[in-house]
Amino acid sequence: MTIQLPLVNGALRTYEPRTEPLALTPGTPFTSRTVFSAAHVVADPFADTTPDSPAAVDWDATLAFRRHLWSHGLGVAEAMDTAQRGMGLDWAGAAELIRRSAAEAHSVGGRIACGVGTDQITGGTLAEIRAAYEEQLAVVEEAGAQAILMASRALAATARGPEDYLEIYGHLLRQAAEPVVLHWLGPMFDPALEGYWGSSDLDAATDTFLEVISAHPDKVDGIKVSLLDAQREIDLRRRLPQGVRCYTGDDFNYPELIAGDEQGFSHALLGIFDPLGPLAAEAVRVLDTGDTPGFRALLDPTVELSRHLFQAPTRFYKTGVVFLAWLAGHQSHFTMVGGLQSARSLPHFARAYELADGLGLFPDPKLAEERMKNLLSLYGVNQ
Repeated sequence: MTIQLPLVNGALRTYEPRTEPLALTPGTPFTSRTVFSAAHVVADPFADTTPDSPAAVDWDATLAFRRHLWSHGLGVAEAMDTAQRGMGLDWAGAAELIRRSAAEAHSVGGRIACGVGTDQITGGTLAEIRAAYEEQLAVVEEAGAQAILMASRALAATARGPEDYLEIYGHLLRQAAEPVVLHWLGPMFDPALEGYWGSSDLDAATDTFLEVISAHPDKVDGIKVSLLDAQREIDLRRRLPQGVRCYTGDDFNYPELIAGDEQGFSHALLGIFDPLGPLAAEAVRVLDTGDTPGFRALLDPTVELSRHLFQAPTRFYKTGVVFLAWLAGHQSHFTMVGGLQSARSLPHFARAYELADGLGLFPDPKLAEERMKNLLSLYGVNQ
């Protein structure tokens, strides 16, 4: 069987899908790395909503996907940008997601960390921003989950300089019940975060970021760095206080960063591990044995797919993630909260399908092929 896939110039080319998926099964917990997958939410396709409406979530399918990730040994990073925080999922929806996912994690023994932000407000004074952070931190801690202090659009808009970041984060770290993960999300993921940590000069911003950490090293479990700059992440992790982990959020360079070098390595908190979950888990278990070349042999071929999904505008990578979840049979439809299924082009989808199929990511290649053909027919491409 073959499928006709569109190219960017409007032409069609013939592609022959795989007939067998990559054989991947749940295995033992990881021993050498801590690995989180940021997870997407599944929309309710029957809800009568608009892109401006509060998100309508299919809770059963959303939680089932998290159980899939936990079954392979991955932790779940919940209510992050992969779950469309600030791009379709508001704070009320995120709070419900945190409560439900944390309860599910406790019931199955899965690891979970949840995003703490300020998205219940769009701006305000530093006191109001601090209060918004505190409200969300309380929800996460009451749910029994680890907190991830996310970058705040409101703080980026209000802060006058590095001192305001030091004040806000210092206050939050002092009151956090358990060590948190600090998240530095670059403007390629969210343009509203330009100049975070008080400067658009990344060297100056890094110094402020490290000052926050060094003042409260006992309250920082680790940092998640999403700047898509491998060398900057390496330089930063070498400057971290003893015991503070670096969780790579670099969806372009993750194999080399997780593998590490003679001076250290990164753990992982990645959106690309949503579609790559079982394969990524298998690679990390190989790394646990000390077989770095075997780890790279499994994970390096996935980088082309990741770079495709995260190509500019990078913030729309969520569309490709949900698209692949639909093709893989993790949900029955390709609908997203906020109508974000329209954020990528048909040639983009076609290439994502081809790359994912080539990696053997679809448990049922025939189902993925049928669903891809259905999508193509909606766009007028008849097979």
